[in-house]
Amino acid sequence: MKLLWSPSADFRRTTNLADYLAWLDRERGLRFDGYAELHQWSVRELEAFWQSIWDYYGVISATPPTRVLSTREMPGAHWFAGARLNFAEHIFRAATEAHPALLAADECGGMREIGWRELSDQVARLAAWLRGRGVVPGDRVVAYLANVPEAVVAFLAAAAVGAVWSSCSPDFGTNSVVDRFRQIEPKVLIATSGYTYNGRPMTRTRELAQLREALPSLEQLLLVGAGDGIAGITRWDEVQAGAVPELHFTQVDFDHPLWILYSSGTTGIPKAITQGHGGVLLEQLKHLGLHCDVRAGDRFFWYSTTGWVMWNIGLSALLLGATPVLYDGNPGYPDQHRLWALAEQARLTHFGAGAAYLIACMKAGLKPGEDHDLGPLRMLGSTGSPLPEEAFEWVYEAVKRDLWLLSMSGGTDIASAFVGGCPLLPVHAGEIQCALLGVDVQALDPEGRALLGEVGEMVVLAPMPSMPVYFWNDPGDVRYRESYFEEYPGRWRHGDWMRVSEAGTVQILGRSDSTLNRGGVRIGTAEIYRGVERVAAVADSLAVSIELADGGHYLPLFVRLQPGLSLNDEIRAAIRASLREHFTPRHVPDEILQVDEIPYTLTGKKMETPVKKLLMGFPPERAANRDAMSNPGSLDYFVAFAARLRDRFQLRLLR
Repeated sequence: MKLLWSPSADFRRTTNLADYLAWLDRERGLRFDGYAELHQWSVRELEAFWQSIWDYYGVISATPPTRVLSTREMPGAHWFAGARLNFAEHIFRAATEAHPALLAADECGGMREIGWRELSDQVARLAAWLRGRGVVPGDRVVAYLANVPEAVVAFLAAAAVGAVWSSCSPDFGTNSVVDRFRQIEPKVLIATSGYTYNGRPMTRTRELAQLREALPSLEQLLLVGAGDGIAGITRWDEVQAGAVPELHFTQVDFDHPLWILYSSGTTGIPKAITQGHGGVLLEQLKHLGLHCDVRAGDRFFWYSTTGWVMWNIGLSALLLGATPVLYDGNPGYPDQHRLWALAEQARLTHFGAGAAYLIACMKAGLKPGEDHDLGPLRMLGSTGSPLPEEAFEWVYEAVKRDLWLLSMSGGTDIASAFVGGCPLLPVHAGEIQCALLGVDVQALDPEGRALLGEVGEMVVLAPMPSMPVYFWNDPGDVRYRESYFEEYPGRWRHGDWMRVSEAGTVQILGRSDSTLNRGGVRIGTAEIYRGVERVAAVADSLAVSIELADGGHYLPLFVRLQPGLSLNDEIRAAIRASLREHFTPRHVPDEILQVDEIPYTLTGKKMETPVKKLLMGFPPERAANRDAMSNPGSLDYFVAFAARLRDRFQLRLLR
């Protein structure tokens, strides 16, 4: 493993994690010889660990919990029974005049500052309006908004009331929004009639009318911004023009639903993943506080829309007294420097994005550290897909030498990470630093045996507070159990290939349900992409492996080339040579084909499994949900290719 960065003694000493370790020594009489020993204690003594997080952060509860954990069995574990609290209340205890509550930027370079008093006043007015319209704990309040301050205000008001929040970005297709919202039957919709992307205004008036018609449970539509010609609405400005009432927080049970997130929905109706006030609170305090080292006065940015869990995680930085920085628009508009310019303008301490964004910056030859003042930046985060070694090295060559690169993997299902960063540990190229505290995660073989240094299924062996309390509208928890517990009963299978080193570092090697099989050897798609990304002509790629009737496998590689290039023998040879040189001959595809676009979900994930299903013979409507795609037209090529493939390999149509 190539060492890229080690925290200095000063860096380590000033971290939240160092303070927590000192607190454990002082308050609990516990001392640990390094992070690995601390982690072992956190999963061995699960109840003691989570009680320590509760106490260290001084969680406010109207009634004390009667026990920490009901059982370690999954599903069925319940945390902190008897506690009554409110997530939003913990946000506002961090209020201060020393720094802004929110900063909001857009494509044009403008930046809006929202102070804590303004935030509190807006939340108080909206919470009072919701209560006045009959919204009670458990009612659903949904949003169709871009990543703007009004979305944060709306979430906090809903949480203060005890309502259940859910949001979609206005760039989602109407059917995709309906698939999500209709199954949770919202009472209130807070929406925009338009947004701007790539410098172009995008109108959503027609989509709003379709949403109202498709959601019969709606009683109120609150409109943010202009909306001439839309009848039967209340305007945001009207709600915010009144007197400021007292900001009151309804106390709810620990497991009371806070928000509903959704699976990517590549097939079927997206799963409505429901997480509770208390579980999210504890997990964000631990994750952002100890593992991301977010502190009061920091400026925390993670590029996201309101339809991705990173939006929820980003606003949770308010819990630590940090200032979330919001961005509304295309991260590449007017050019690839936009977010790096934002990092300079907002004086970011924490900058996060999807791995695809960092790879795109690397391929574009950007040198942000030379072109922008990134002095305050101490953490650069990456998630969404594996970050290759080359991109790790680019960060330290082109962004900043003294920088903590935090790569993490987790997701919507827990609104956090299973594996990620630790400010006390070094960074090695291509490696995630560690499993997070309180997360008993291992790489398992098909028989459930733990693997070290070998690729296995990512499986969590013990419950976490932010695991879903249930899926909404899932009688008997049927979909919930099928999603996580079928392969390893009583253990949570997340669906990723994972390798754990003897040093405790982790590599995520792609989704296990889209794994490539070459001569009986399992290969993660991330390895293919790492090899292909070394070829300058390639802009993006997708690899799948399908099983043939004779027991063999067919592995095509689809590539999107840089503008103006056409696939030829020279490019094909360069791709094959790179895969052989940096990996093995097994990584070389059977065929390389050029496509105009690689299909992606609305949340930015390559659609490996839906493409695989198409090529295996599934009808298109069963293989993929076009409304859940950011570029649905890209699927047309694969539908036509699948038809040709069926004739070629005599594949039967799978029903």
